[in-house]
Amino acid sequence: MRALLRAGDGPPIRIVHLGLGNFFRAHQAWYTAHAPDAPDWGIAAFTGRSTALAEALEAQGGLYTLITRGGDGDRAEIVPAVARAHPGADTAALTGYLSDPAVAVVTLTVTEAGYVRGPDGRLGIDRPEVQADLAALTTAGGPLQTMPGRLVAGLRARRAAGAGSLAVVSCDNLPDNGRVTAAVVGELADRVDPALARWIDDHVSFVTTMVDRITPATTDADRAAAAALTGSDDAAPVVTEPFSEWVLSGDFPAGRPAWDAAGARFVDDIRPFEQRKLWMLNGAHSLLAYAGSARGHDTIAEAMADPVCRGWVDEWWAQALPHLTLPAAENQEYRDALVARFTNPGIRHRLAQIAADGSQKIGVRILPVLRRERAAGRMPTGAIRVVSAWINHLRGAGAPVKDATAGLADLAAGELDAAVVAVLGSLDPALTRDRDLVDAVTAGCRELVGPTGITSQRTNARERK
Repeated sequence: MRALLRAGDGPPIRIVHLGLGNFFRAHQAWYTAHAPDAPDWGIAAFTGRSTALAEALEAQGGLYTLITRGGDGDRAEIVPAVARAHPGADTAALTGYLSDPAVAVVTLTVTEAGYVRGPDGRLGIDRPEVQADLAALTTAGGPLQTMPGRLVAGLRARRAAGAGSLAVVSCDNLPDNGRVTAAVVGELADRVDPALARWIDDHVSFVTTMVDRITPATTDADRAAAAALTGSDDAAPVVTEPFSEWVLSGDFPAGRPAWDAAGARFVDDIRPFEQRKLWMLNGAHSLLAYAGSARGHDTIAEAMADPVCRGWVDEWWAQALPHLTLPAAENQEYRDALVARFTNPGIRHRLAQIAADGSQKIGVRILPVLRRERAAGRMPTGAIRVVSAWINHLRGAGAPVKDATAGLADLAAGELDAAVVAVLGSLDPALTRDRDLVDAVTAGCRELVGPTGITSQRTNARERK
């Protein structure tokens, strides 16, 4: 069987991407490849910490197979948008690209944790990795570890080269992610060189986006499916669903691909779209990741087939829907589409993958609805259930704990009443002053390990093995 390899040169590099992974390749790279001016917009993509994916894609000339898996079977296409792939630590390559006036856009998919923010939402300047980057940028040199550090290095090189303005486009699940990116990058740049921070203010546009496409981790079975569909060996195929959405708001001073011709939507106010996606899709994902995995399920589709989990999701959606500002009929259509997407058996979206970094997710996916409901004098049982399931997760129920916030499992350990107060306080100290809410979350934790909750279901799951 032939190897997947690009013949000749790839498209000229005009986009740099930080956070090379499956979602980027199913989403931003796919939109770029489907734009009518795609031959003019090659992407140089950088991983986070791992080098393996960059090595695999470089060996294939940046090409990879995208398998779209729906009810009518699998469809495969070879995506040619990635012209070069690099390890994240390759600062020389990054600064070289950003010194080129032809590069007009930087896109980001580094996950919520990649913005290295502290509890106040600002740059976590005291975090060891941020301190290491600050030292590398000012005195010591050496590899850069964080997205803000790498982007500051790249923008400093661009300023020195006189390469002009560009747009930075965040594609992570954070409300107002453009503003968040501007804040963490600007703060670090100001500490490195206040003149650089002023240059960034004048020359860099930070675009806010809402992204949506479910993209599970790739398995050996997916690699075999890619080979069967294309007749080529591919070390790095991607599986995704038919649904895709991209909404953007902001300026592109040096130009951009015609993403709108590929289905992207450009709007003046992105917040209604952000809220709907974060609360409806991502909020339900978090609920299933913690409560569903604790009931012995492995994927979203498995959890949605459990009538108890499905009822919990419906309750959460019923509480979130009234707080959305897009037209009610449109929101109902979105909810119906989510049911179809979540129950697609071909998409094995693992709950353990979704459960990671809950401390970065609960605050934007669940708390806005919880706060609105409490302000209206109601006790939102659906939102409380997600928070309770997350606390139980930190205490050892369900998916393994993997979180960017150090010490969370220690906060959640020990006597339950104290653990609930400690974990809620880590999200927002104001939550702990609402005694009725604290009591409801504590009761929710206990209810989830009761006769129809975590303990009995996990026991049953073990007995079936």
